[in-house]
Amino acid sequence: MKYRGWLVGVAVLLAGSAHSQARASKDGGGSGAASFDGARIERLTGAKGTLDAREQVFKVSVPRSDLAVRVAGARMTPRLGLTSWAAFHPVGSQAMVMGDVVVLAGEVDPVMSAALDAGLEVTGLHNHFLGDEPRVMFLHLGGHGDLDGLATAVGKVFAALAAARGRLLPTVDVDPARSALDATALARLLGASGELADGVYKVTIGRSTRMHGETLGAAMGVNTWAAFAGSAQQAVVDGDFAMDEAELQPVLKALRRAGISVVAIHNHMTGEDPRVVFLHYWGAGPAAELARGLRSALDAQAAVR
Repeated sequence: MKYRGWLVGVAVLLAGSAHSQARASKDGGGSGAASFDGARIERLTGAKGTLDAREQVFKVSVPRSDLAVRVAGARMTPRLGLTSWAAFHPVGSQAMVMGDVVVLAGEVDPVMSAALDAGLEVTGLHNHFLGDEPRVMFLHLGGHGDLDGLATAVGKVFAALAAARGRLLPTVDVDPARSALDATALARLLGASGELADGVYKVTIGRSTRMHGETLGAAMGVNTWAAFAGSAQQAVVDGDFAMDEAELQPVLKALRRAGISVVAIHNHMTGEDPRVVFLHYWGAGPAAELARGLRSALDAQAAVR
């Protein structure tokens, strides 16, 4: 599709009608026409949108007017940064999408899984505020491909968000002072050995990058690690994955398939080469199941190196 013609047409027609359409012929011509318009994107995503004709972007938004959030005592409204959105832009005969989804802690897992299952990439997860109550996180999305497919995928994310509203995080009664972990079994399942101290079994796997002409490794914080506490029947695990950019999506998918929550995706450094992306996670359940889940993510990471 020649999306330039589509977008310019939408810009003109939207001025006269909320349901106007712009048609663009297929590349090469003579093979018919297909309709791609703002109303169609709105229908597929389930969200209202607007066109920026200058930048050739159609952006849909979902204001989180259902939230009662305060930051340092200030009442927050959707226009103060509590709006989920997805922006579509033509790329040759296809399209790209970027977006940001406003989620409470209990909504992160189902929304992230919906995005990954729909074929989108999850590119970031972090906070935008300090002192917010309740805690608000922002899940960033990306994708490239067929416009209808991307819009449909975004619609699935927004539907998962609506279905997850009010979902609470599960709690678990674990205290490292009462830990009873089998370190040998965990090392075997993980394929890496660690140390058991103060009721916590911790495994560290080093990576490396370069900054300021120096090679940096595990001791400087460039590492993947996992820390377990609890018992064989009821345990928790938290830690980091240090990854090249190409490893992020496989690791995310493996962790979510294993029921392990992703709690942050961000950088720890600037100017490093190669770039290192850090992913923080949390899991609760039988210790062996958690170890197997982490091993699946380690294997997925290794497969794309």
